[in-house]
Amino acid sequence: QVQLVLSGGGLVQAGSSLRLSCVASGRTFSRYYMGWFRQAPGKEREFVGGISRSGGNTYYTDSVKGRFTISRDNAKNTVYLQMNSLKAEDTAVYYCAATTSTFSTNSDSYDYWGQGTQVTVSS
Repeated sequence: QVQLVLSGGGLVQAGSSLRLSCVASGRTFSRYYMGWFRQAPGKEREFVGGISRSGGNTYYTDSVKGRFTISRDNAKNTVYLQMNSLKAEDTAVYYCAATTSTFSTNSDSYDYWGQGTQVTVSS
């Protein structure tokens, strides 16, 4: 079983940057496709982006393309979400998730979830 520990959230002004880190336990991190999700108050959980097992391919939802970057360091069992040019509409609880299945934007496809961290962007 893999456990995911997420850190890096906080309160920032629009235009600022944050970097979220998700550290996985265990010895099989490279087996997992990693996804990032977020959920704003009153809204459904939304796929933000994902990264392939080797880190060679990344995927982003349209609203964050050009602003967010996902990377991973399998030697450190860590996946990152670098968020630049943050907007008020990015305010949400952010989650990292892991799956051994094929790439998916559906949260139901992911087997393991971090605890979530609040990102608040003031305008």
